Amino acid sequence: MSQAEESHQRRLARNLNELLQELRVAQAGVQILFGFLLSIVFTERYASADAYIRATHLITILFAGGAVALLTAPAPWHRLLFRRGRREDVIEVANRFAIAGLVCLALAMTGTILMLGEVIVGGWIAIVMGVFAALVFGTLWFAWPWHERKRDTMTDGDEDDEDRIE
Repeated sequence: MSQAEESHQRRLARNLNELLQELRVAQAGVQILFGFLLSIVFTERYASADAYIRATHLITILFAGGAVALLTAPAPWHRLLFRRGRREDVIEVANRFAIAGLVCLALAMTGTILMLGEVIVGGWIAIVMGVFAALVFGTLWFAWPWHERKRDTMTDGDEDDEDRIE
């Protein structure tokens, strides 16, 4: 293996490790949220919840479940393909899974805030809370970083970009 190939492999290994570390943070949060959402159905108050609360809860659970699936998927992909020389493919797919998983997590968090707001205060205040949560997650997790990415002077083809995970 040439020095350039070895350097490329080291960069891929570092990118994969960084991505997996980032996913560990998100995985813990989404798994706790998922457990919380599952436990709600076993409360007395849930038995008397109206159709709106139940629908919001179900949709929120589905988004949380999607986030769990997407944010944990890179681990089995790595486990099954890492010795096959497919590290670059694993990183590319894992990056897509991570972004989609974070979208699902943001929607699950928004749904949770909306649902809790509806149970605690109800009415338009709960809707405002849900919209505010969606705006905060959308801005901090997606709009702002994408805006910064557009401002970046590097192109996707730059060879010197050792921290890029794509």
